[in-house]
Amino acid sequence: MISKPSQIVKLFAHQIRLLGLGLVLLGLFAGPVRAGTALVGGRLIDGYGHRPIANSVILVEDGIIQQVGTVESLPVPDGYEVLSTEGMDVLPGLWENHAHLMLTGHADYSHWHPTYADRFASEIMPASAVQLLLAGITTTRDLGAPLEASVSVKQRIESGEIPGPRTFISGPFIQAEPYPGTESYRWGVASPADGRRKVKLLAEAGVDIIKLIDQDKMSLESAQAVVDEAHKHGLKVVAHSHRPGEIRRGLEIGVDNFEHTGLTTAPEYPADVIEMLRERTATGRVAGGPMFWTPTVEGLWNYPLTVDNPEKLDNDCWHRGLEPSTIEDIRRSIRNPGQLAYTQLTPIRKPTLKRKFAQLREAGVVLLVGTDSGIPMKFHCQSTWNEMDVWVNVMDMDPMDTIRAATYWGAVMMGVEDRWGTVSEGKYADIVAVKGDVLRHINLLSRVDFVMKGGIVYKQNGMPVEAALR
Repeated sequence: MISKPSQIVKLFAHQIRLLGLGLVLLGLFAGPVRAGTALVGGRLIDGYGHRPIANSVILVEDGIIQQVGTVESLPVPDGYEVLSTEGMDVLPGLWENHAHLMLTGHADYSHWHPTYADRFASEIMPASAVQLLLAGITTTRDLGAPLEASVSVKQRIESGEIPGPRTFISGPFIQAEPYPGTESYRWGVASPADGRRKVKLLAEAGVDIIKLIDQDKMSLESAQAVVDEAHKHGLKVVAHSHRPGEIRRGLEIGVDNFEHTGLTTAPEYPADVIEMLRERTATGRVAGGPMFWTPTVEGLWNYPLTVDNPEKLDNDCWHRGLEPSTIEDIRRSIRNPGQLAYTQLTPIRKPTLKRKFAQLREAGVVLLVGTDSGIPMKFHCQSTWNEMDVWVNVMDMDPMDTIRAATYWGAVMMGVEDRWGTVSEGKYADIVAVKGDVLRHINLLSRVDFVMKGGIVYKQNGMPVEAALR
């Protein structure tokens, strides 16, 4: 028993010395505390679309870009960890503006949904998320999935529990009537009041986007109520553009972003639709900003090439995070890629794509890179760079404009351009890099060498950083 004050003081002093020794030893094992990270030497394509910055320096601290300059103008402060980007093009982290995390390339939806519904949140969607991240996608829009699973995955990514891109979610599709068996991720709207109620429910659950489909099959009043309620809650509205009627109705009710290039065999958009688009794009800010469009052309364009050479389907990049039985199930479903019911119209659609893509550009819409990633034979680790490659090498889109459509413009559309979408001071440190000249060879993005999200490096020298991914 300790009874004297002097003994108490001596014991306390001894404990302090032990604590100090422990901290010193901890410091020896942990190594020096670094102030931040400096990416030094690469050519920076910052997302704004102007001339790239040679020999760039990017200072990152606490997940935020502190300063951007060059090796001549911006010395690296003491204590920073220096990561060389010499010989590399450095870009903002890419956006995949149309992904389906609940899908992973399986060709039979009637089998996939009932079989894996109870594993969406635990296996399928986390696997999709990490595959996107390692492909250089630091932000994605997940457009269509069960609400509970979507919210769970979004929150777990945000908390750092699982790795993945920054994720904007829509939860279930909103449409006139769900297709049989799809009620868990497609919600029907029976009236204007029903539309407002369901949008409010989604908003309160934490979604960022309302996903509309078949809006031309709703009453005008119901479709308008959906859009108005979404905008009331600060939510963007993304709408399918499969049919001319969907586009006409979407323009009438004020959607923010159309998806796809018309999944029909018509050779071009009707003249009145293009005139309506031109009138909308002529109003600009008066109508709430640019008219955005995500054309999702790659899967349609490349389908015959995939049938002729299906070797890319054997790439094991899409295996990550999936159970062996899931991988084998997907493999079986795509064993005969030229015989899938899902794609039988695709060869007839392909000849329409260049004309429709050109019409959209001529009408003045702002294009976003998105791919429908996750649908049959479109794996999350491959889709985005393939879309960008087709834009540049088939659709004659300028590489810089294509990069902006995969970085800056997505952030503008979602209203977060003050926080990310470019490599600039004060933004999140979401940065990717590739070895080589991506403005001459856009398909270098097929092998992103470096991925940083929020200042954390998830891929370096072309290899996943497993410690960060855990």
